[in-house]
Amino acid sequence: MAAICVFCASSRTLDQRWLDLATETGAELARRGHTLVSGGGCVGMMGALADGARAAGGRTLGIIPQSLVDLEVADLASDELLVTASMADRKTLMIEKSDAFLTLPGGLGTLDELFEVWTTATLALHAKPMVLVDTDGFYRPLLDWLGTLTDWAFLKPAGLDLLTVVATVPEALDALERRVT
Repeated sequence: MAAICVFCASSRTLDQRWLDLATETGAELARRGHTLVSGGGCVGMMGALADGARAAGGRTLGIIPQSLVDLEVADLASDELLVTASMADRKTLMIEKSDAFLTLPGGLGTLDELFEVWTTATLALHAKPMVLVDTDGFYRPLLDWLGTLTDWAFLKPAGLDLLTVVATVPEALDALERRVT
């Protein structure tokens, strides 16, 4: 059983299809026996993700900064909720507590988390697998742009290859399970 950290949106105003994707992801993690590590929020995709995991019998670990606890968006139903002093501390602890990373659609916060784990992987600070779920081409423009970074020598192809890109949640978990011991 692996601890899989999922990055996703916490916006309260998302289309239902994104919430359904998050719920499906949480449930599939639980069905496969993995622990969900999340940003510890109870709203948006993050809340749906944790609810989906728990509804399927999964264990949840939320990691949230005190500033978000103060805004009353903490997932108090988490099996374990760790409160950090800052957003930076949250990301550090998420990396430490996770065996792998899965990224769903999201905004700036999601991208910040993805790029943090990706950057630290390119620096060989960890060797944990990372998978991006590119549902309906959500990330295609970003991925195309990132490809130009290798063309211009801002990023080595090996760095780009550290991120596995798939279209579905089952494909994402299959990819992670092949790499997590």
